[in-house]
Amino acid sequence: MRRTKKPILTITLSAVLSLAAVVWAGEPVAGEPGLTFFGWSDQHIQTDGNGSHLIPAIEAMNGLPGPTYPDNIGGSVAEPEFVFGCGDITEWPTAAARDTYNELVTKRLKFPAYDIMGNHDEGGLAPSETMKKWILARHESLTYTFDKGGVHFIALFSGYDESLNNPAQPITKEALDFIRKDLADVPKRKPVVVAMHLCFEALTNRDELVEAFGDANVILVLGGHYHKATVNRYRGINFVQLPSPAPNSPNEFTVIRITPDRLVAIPYDYEKKEWDTDPKKTLDVEISGLKSDR
Repeated sequence: MRRTKKPILTITLSAVLSLAAVVWAGEPVAGEPGLTFFGWSDQHIQTDGNGSHLIPAIEAMNGLPGPTYPDNIGGSVAEPEFVFGCGDITEWPTAAARDTYNELVTKRLKFPAYDIMGNHDEGGLAPSETMKKWILARHESLTYTFDKGGVHFIALFSGYDESLNNPAQPITKEALDFIRKDLADVPKRKPVVVAMHLCFEALTNRDELVEAFGDANVILVLGGHYHKATVNRYRGINFVQLPSPAPNSPNEFTVIRITPDRLVAIPYDYEKKEWDTDPKKTLDVEISGLKSDR
């Protein structure tokens, strides 16, 4: 009996090298889920509506997609799904400050914007509803959730207690209760990002917060408040503090990339046009559980 030769699959060297380059670079393979977004905080638009100090940051965000990450991270910056702000939009919540920020994030910024309240936005010793009404009009609640790229986000409002006369504060019971209730309905392996105004250094009830997460797959907690980028890890939870574009603050915003097995957060210095690779400011860790919900 004559035997028919089976076809031989051939792969060119260039194809092998191209595939190896993609894997080495840490980029998602075609069809694999992944998510990129930008983070900033404490924009502090002045009471007279002066927000000119935000324009360099916004223009840098608009122009950043495309350049490569540092070699140890690999790959290039994808277009962000959104930009997240961790509060203190205003120096104090005047209508002029609100209107300037609204104009900047709805018309000048190219990407969708999500924001939460900071202590300045509440009005301090002169409480104001101005920014609360703006958040409610955009997101229907001061604390709200959304899902992007297979990740569940909790945008958390926690009222600030001026009577403590201290920038270090606890997350309120109401905020902790919301986290517990919301996470009870989230699939256990689904990655979760919690965003709040207080940063790790300012949080006085860290254990209560972590315990509120239970066994949920919380891969990241974002905060602001102290104006500079920092990274901390506490009881297995990654805390990233987002930088501020306000005067006398570092000229940075943070780029966050989430792929099925990796979480990266690294600040970008938009004045120097370079990455800030300080290990105290960058995060590069393994994660699991990401699946596409698109």
